[in-house]
Amino acid sequence: MARNLYILAATLVLFSAISCAAVFLGGSSQPGLPGNGSLWKTVSLFLLVGGLVVALCGMMTAMFEQVERRNEEQRRRERAKRR
Repeated sequence: MARNLYILAATLVLFSAISCAAVFLGGSSQPGLPGNGSLWKTVSLFLLVGGLVVALCGMMTAMFEQVERRNEEQRRRERAKRR
């Protein structure tokens, strides 16, 4: 599950970088797109924050999965030791 969240976070950050780059591109080279830089900056900011939040969730998920896996291994060792 954590791997999927990392992929989603990377995708959001990539789209954020593309939106940030759209601020510096001229509107004449891309007809039909909004030329207002503040719109692209806002979209970029929201995508970046979303990507960072998803990455944090991915890290927390990975840590909890690791703790759960280690606890299960420790329980198995303790059961084997008792027998």
